[in-house]
Amino acid sequence: MAWPWLSCLLLPALIVSVAANVAPTFLSNMSAVTLPEDLPVGAEAFWLVAQDQDQDALTYGISGLYAYFFNVIRNTGEVKLANLLDYETLYWFSINISVSDNHNNPVQKEMQVIVEDRNDNAPVFQNTDFSTSINETLPVGSVVFSVLAVDKDTGSAGAVVYSIERVIPSSDGSEYLFSILPNGSIILNGSLSYNNKSAFYQLELKACDSGGLYNNSIIVQCSSPVFVSISVIDQPDLDPQFVREFYSASVAEDAPQGTSVLKVEAMDSDRGINDLVIYSISNSTRPDWFKITSDGVIEVSSTLDREQLLEEDEEVQVQVTATEKNLNIYGQEAKVSIWVTLRVTDVNDHKPEFYNCSLSTCTFTPQEAQVNFTGYVDEHSSTRIPIDDLTMVVYDPDKGSNGTFWLSLEGPDAEAFSVSPERAAGSVEVQVLVKTPSQVDYEQQMVMWVQVVATDSVSKNSSIAMVTIYLRDINDHRPTFPQSLYNLNVSEHSEAGYVVTDSIHAFDPDTGEGGRITYSLLPGNGDDVFAVDPDSGTVTVRNGTLLDREKQAVYYLTLQATDGGNQSSSTTLHIILLDINDNKPVVTGSYNIFVQEEGGNVSVAIQAHDDDQPDTNNSLLHFSLLPSSYSHNFSVDPDKGILTNLGPLDREAIDPTLGGRIVLTVRVSDCGVPALWTDVNVTITVEDINDNLPIFSHPSYSFSVKERDPGVLIGEVEAWDADQTEANNRISFSLSGTGANNFILRGTVLGSGGAKGFLSLPSDTSLDYETQPFFSLTAGIDVGSLCHGWFSVLDNGSVLINQSEAIDYETCDLVTLVVRACDITTDPRFQAYSDNGSLPITIEDVNDNAPYFLPEDKTFVIIPELVMPNQQVASVRARDDDSGNNGAILFSIFQVDFVAKDGTVIPFQGFFRISTSVEDSVFTGNIELVTSLDSTLQGTYQVTVKAQDRPSEGPALEAKIMLNLFTVDQSYRVRLQFSISKEDVGANMEEIKAALAQATRTTVYIVNIQDIDSAARARGRSYLDAYFVFSNGSALTLDQLSMMIRNDQDSLTQLLQLGLVVLGSQESQESELPNTLRNVVIGLGVALVLVIVIMTMILVCVQKSYRRKLRAMKAAKEAQKTAVGVMPPVSAIPGTNVYNTERANPMLNLPTKDLGFESQSSSSDLDHISLNSLDDNSVDLANSKQEIKKEALCSLKEQDPEPLSRVLSARKVGPREQKEGLAFDNKGLNTTDL
Repeated sequence: MAWPWLSCLLLPALIVSVAANVAPTFLSNMSAVTLPEDLPVGAEAFWLVAQDQDQDALTYGISGLYAYFFNVIRNTGEVKLANLLDYETLYWFSINISVSDNHNNPVQKEMQVIVEDRNDNAPVFQNTDFSTSINETLPVGSVVFSVLAVDKDTGSAGAVVYSIERVIPSSDGSEYLFSILPNGSIILNGSLSYNNKSAFYQLELKACDSGGLYNNSIIVQCSSPVFVSISVIDQPDLDPQFVREFYSASVAEDAPQGTSVLKVEAMDSDRGINDLVIYSISNSTRPDWFKITSDGVIEVSSTLDREQLLEEDEEVQVQVTATEKNLNIYGQEAKVSIWVTLRVTDVNDHKPEFYNCSLSTCTFTPQEAQVNFTGYVDEHSSTRIPIDDLTMVVYDPDKGSNGTFWLSLEGPDAEAFSVSPERAAGSVEVQVLVKTPSQVDYEQQMVMWVQVVATDSVSKNSSIAMVTIYLRDINDHRPTFPQSLYNLNVSEHSEAGYVVTDSIHAFDPDTGEGGRITYSLLPGNGDDVFAVDPDSGTVTVRNGTLLDREKQAVYYLTLQATDGGNQSSSTTLHIILLDINDNKPVVTGSYNIFVQEEGGNVSVAIQAHDDDQPDTNNSLLHFSLLPSSYSHNFSVDPDKGILTNLGPLDREAIDPTLGGRIVLTVRVSDCGVPALWTDVNVTITVEDINDNLPIFSHPSYSFSVKERDPGVLIGEVEAWDADQTEANNRISFSLSGTGANNFILRGTVLGSGGAKGFLSLPSDTSLDYETQPFFSLTAGIDVGSLCHGWFSVLDNGSVLINQSEAIDYETCDLVTLVVRACDITTDPRFQAYSDNGSLPITIEDVNDNAPYFLPEDKTFVIIPELVMPNQQVASVRARDDDSGNNGAILFSIFQVDFVAKDGTVIPFQGFFRISTSVEDSVFTGNIELVTSLDSTLQGTYQVTVKAQDRPSEGPALEAKIMLNLFTVDQSYRVRLQFSISKEDVGANMEEIKAALAQATRTTVYIVNIQDIDSAARARGRSYLDAYFVFSNGSALTLDQLSMMIRNDQDSLTQLLQLGLVVLGSQESQESELPNTLRNVVIGLGVALVLVIVIMTMILVCVQKSYRRKLRAMKAAKEAQKTAVGVMPPVSAIPGTNVYNTERANPMLNLPTKDLGFESQSSSSDLDHISLNSLDDNSVDLANSKQEIKKEALCSLKEQDPEPLSRVLSARKVGPREQKEGLAFDNKGLNTTDL
């Protein structure tokens, strides 16, 4: 602003006083003024200042072309801006200023107005077309486009700065692909790709100035954004690409030329160009087989043959190349190649051919093809024996069904042979096999011919090969028997050497060595029982002990005849063993029958069999009933074994102590000579029913009672019932008749089947003699009302359970209550009770009865050496009184313990199992052995069996029983020597067992029978090992057996007659010489042990004596140091020289009594636990040793008294010892020798 300083200059002029009126003048600085272009309208611009000497009032004014920019306050000269200034339009101009004093003419002056620039303009882009196109191969750093922005301001406010705000698209690093220089040139910073990147880009540009003053502050002005569009022009720089990564197709090998197989397609990778693609075949594993058209169709160009491609997996590989029509930017062809797989499929264009080679080495060349073959074969070769030296292969190169062919034989001798295989595919070795051996006969025909025909299974085309077969002569006649089967008979147990037959012979037409026949029995069942003479063919018995018809009734032996050429034939010997009666009947099962008395009938069939020959007297069984107490009530069918009762059974006729059980003995015997038999017990339990009426003790009773005496006892009655069970003999009383309602008859049990009834008046009832002086009552008896007391009826009609614990389904399953109603308000003269009614109550069964085991009078014995796995060793029986599933029982092995003879209990698991069976509501558990037992164990197997029911609801109930299975170990095995062979012992086995059983009253178990080695020094020829077991499980030892046999002279005589010579244990039968040597060695060993023991004892005693002497010397020394009467502070054992943990030393302060040292001599064991009285004293061992040595030397010179006595006597006597008068006398303790 200029007006302040103008005012200062003009002010002195105003105060100058002049005499004349002078025109005002402007100050000299009023020639120019500078104004900013951002000066707002109305703001003060400047002041006009003039001088007037006359001090007249001045009036100012502005005129001129640009006077419109200002407004002047005329009387003050203040100039304000009237219109905006614009530097860019008019940066300076002139105005005329004027001043007037109203006296003179206005004074005018030209003023220069200078406009200062401000940053009031933003840059403006000058371009009109913001788009361009560039090649994708444009090098990096090239100018893509140039822009220009102009800012009218000057200075930094007009300096333009360019920037790229955004690049579209912004992916793949496009924001860094372009940059702009300060001059507005857009530069390419990265490579372009029409196909892989973007074909079009849009850049958002902005231009800003460098900032300037505007409105008194520094600001930056920016242009509006503009968008530059850049199009990328695609260039041919990429090779074409096939549409698919893999091409394959199939074509039949008979496809004609020109057949289209496959079309391939490739495209120019330059999408913006999409040049034309031309196809060609550049390589092929089979040139000229295929061609390709310009549009990519592969066609057949020549004849195809699949069989040429067998080593190439029937495929042709064709390399197809796709080339663009025009060159690429590098001046080269743009092309790409791909391998196409063309599979040639088979057609039936070949027929099978024959080749003379082996399949592994065949190359199937025309040189190997052949139609004539030769081979050799022995005459009469067995069926399917191939022809030798025949190497024939049939080959059809076709595939699948086209390569399948049939093989057959034709020709004059085709019936004698067959071909293998009959059907094949591809290639196969062919064999000609013998089909009919009888036609292949050298004597009839030495050479045979067949034709092998191979026929294609589809086209039916065939090839034929001729095979010439030369036959080789052999020893073709073999021995023959007149019959193929011979039926022979021999008695069982026949002696060795018995001739079975000597009339069977074979015949061989050959002569010489080929006609010499040798007989033999082929290995099999029976070759150890029978033998044949190799020259005569006579068949004899080899081992008669093995001829047991019950083990094997029929033998089929193969008797073979062999000639010198090793040709043989055979015939079958059907040998039937003739039966002898050597087996007694065997009864199976146990028989426990439950039947009701009266109506129940017994009908049980005794199951038995005899192992002797069926349908003979030896196996024909006869059943009989042995006499017993109740056997007259039963009969048994002698032929069928059906046991029945002769009449109704009466439980009351059986002794009550038997509990209704009747035990009958049925004898089952055969009809052989002599007859053999077996006895079996049948237990019949007769179940009680209510078949006996109760009987009063008197037929009538007469009682008197006073009238009007309520509740009085009138009299008693008694009744009895003969039934044996409580359910059937429990008696209850009832009253009937006119006026019976006025009395009560209550009963009580007297005993089994007895009851007493008490007749009384009810407590609320009294009789009136005038109304009725006499009552005729009938007392009734009801049996089986055991269950009536379970329920009671209240006055309101409710039925209650009296004793819930007493309700038992097994006792009563139906309870019928007889009820009546009483009107208590009825006049006594009338009947107050209703008629009786019945209320049936059905009792439902619950599982309230546990299973219980039935008593068995059996002892179970196990001989581990004889018992085999799966063999039954024991059994149990149990019942459950519940019904249905509640009464079904399942047995299981709960625990098995082995109790040895020394009491040791060893648990065993897994050695036994049990199976469950049921018959007539009795469940039987059969205990079987699972594995072999140790025969050396001595003791008893305690097997705990659990019986458990299987209820439908609720927990199962169970019961347990422990069985003792007594074992007989090998120590009870006894050996008996016989003077006869083992065969003779076996033949007399039954007699030997009978004699031994009679003498010992035991069961005899035979282990084995063997011959004694002839080299052994034994008196017998054979021996028999056996066990002798009592029914309680105990067994006889050798000594017991010997004694019992000697006591029974009859049995001893019989055994001697049967060849018994030596009785002993198994171990005692060894040779005497080894026993003698063993005894000598044992004796020497014992003597040596005794010598060692004696020497050891001597050494111990010497050492002990020496130690005792040393301790005694130490005690003597310490005794001299010990004051008389002083008691050591540790406990002593009175009366001994035992004091603490050391050995014996004398006590020094005991009363004068006999201490009994004689009992503690040097040999006493108490010396080893005696106590040392000197433990609490200090002992100098070194000095002690020296003193001992000195004393020892002195003792050699003179005889001193016993050292310990001398020491004690030299000791000072205490006061207490003087009173007690101690004395020491121990002859066993002497230290003189120390």
